[in-house]
Amino acid sequence: MNDATTGTHAAPVLEQGEYDKYMLRTPVEIQAVLRSLRDRAAQITVFFNEGNDLLLTMVLAVEKDHLILDFGADGEVNRRAVAAGKLFCVTTLDKVRIQFALGGLRQADYEGRPAFRAALPDELLRLQRREFYRLTTPAARPLKCLMPLPLPGGGLHLHEANVYDISGGGLGISMPPEEVPFAAGRVYPNCRIDLPEVGMVTCTIKVCSFFEVPLLNGARSRRAGCEFVDLPGPMMTLIQRYIIKVERERKARASGLNF
Repeated sequence: MNDATTGTHAAPVLEQGEYDKYMLRTPVEIQAVLRSLRDRAAQITVFFNEGNDLLLTMVLAVEKDHLILDFGADGEVNRRAVAAGKLFCVTTLDKVRIQFALGGLRQADYEGRPAFRAALPDELLRLQRREFYRLTTPAARPLKCLMPLPLPGGGLHLHEANVYDISGGGLGISMPPEEVPFAAGRVYPNCRIDLPEVGMVTCTIKVCSFFEVPLLNGARSRRAGCEFVDLPGPMMTLIQRYIIKVERERKARASGLNF
């Protein structure tokens, strides 16, 4: 059995619009990935109830039209998971990010012990390229991206976007005010991102997609998925240094070290 925990969590679920080209949708491909997770006993984090609950599990079996997941250790969390309408599963395998959604769980028996049964997901996200790993930025030291956005009547609106995640390939940001033109496919040069204790990144950004993220208070946050256009090598190095620095600090805090 796997341990399960509860509490208020922000589920690190990647938005499909940004990563559509990495989505698997044929049953054969999806089953192959799920079987790899089974064979490697990969731990899967399942988020549900708007990220307020999670449990840790693993794939026990993959059949033609369903999969079997291990029961969690906490009976109350298991009950809430069965009652949840939609669940988001996130894991990694050989440093490859894997994510899929399940329409629901029901309790089943597997080899004489309780388990979860679910229909196979209709699609599965698999990020194969290392550089597409995205760091969720620290809430305590939020990143800002200053974007000069042209206005219809001339002039510029300097949008100070909140940066929610960043990688060597792009970033997720907050949307500008609705009256400011901001369209998918548009390219915005001379954007600046101040990376604390690392340096200033000057870059050109292309808007790829728009999406909304539900917040725990019931509101919805409007965000945009963007990619860097011809990012110079020195700027890429700064971003990589920032990601490594933040990850190192997080690991140090988790181990109880003073960093």
